[in-house]
Amino acid sequence: MELLGANLSALRRPQEYDFERRFDELQAIQWMRENCIIGTLRTWGYMGFVLSTSGFKRSVCDPGFYNGPVSKFWAYMFVLSKVPELGDTVFIILRKQRLIFLHWYHHVTVLLYTWYAYKDMVAGGGWFMTMNYGVHAFMYSYYTVRAAGLRVPRPFAMVITVTQILQMVMGTAVSIMAYSWMQDGICSTSWEQFFWSSIMYLSYLVLFCHFFCEAYFKGRGKTKGD
Repeated sequence: MELLGANLSALRRPQEYDFERRFDELQAIQWMRENCIIGTLRTWGYMGFVLSTSGFKRSVCDPGFYNGPVSKFWAYMFVLSKVPELGDTVFIILRKQRLIFLHWYHHVTVLLYTWYAYKDMVAGGGWFMTMNYGVHAFMYSYYTVRAAGLRVPRPFAMVITVTQILQMVMGTAVSIMAYSWMQDGICSTSWEQFFWSSIMYLSYLVLFCHFFCEAYFKGRGKTKGD
């Protein structure tokens, strides 16, 4: 019976192509972690240029983040990076650590939204991308140091969570401003985009605030030696 079940399972399994078999997901995840910092420097450089030459409203509504000479490559890489980032979930499972709702919900919804936003070149995407690049550059640098066996002071972890919370506040604000300026015919967005981006960022805001309180205040006594 077990042999029959194994055979049936093999029959249902999709055919694996050679490039799929040779793909090293661990190496891809490591590459994404190492190159978040480059993406941060390049995208924030372009953001600084737009802010200094055209102002804040232009930085929200400008589609140049998707097709500009500097940022277009890093915008594309930003979207693709959301796929191997799901590998973090695999690491947590393999290490037999507790997989919290915030972790997998955040990764899955960001992946879906970034692909949707990229294909439609929605307003506000430049801010979404640059903020996330910056937070992840800081966060993955922290993870890399921890993985190397070095002890990192607890306040660093708290600062990372605070920057994530601030990112959600700014993301919500950018979504509202983009929708408001759409009424003036300045920003290319829609009610659907405003609705989903607002739901996404507000839910992240609530979840990250809850995580911050649980991890650094309620759980302080249990994690004193961390």
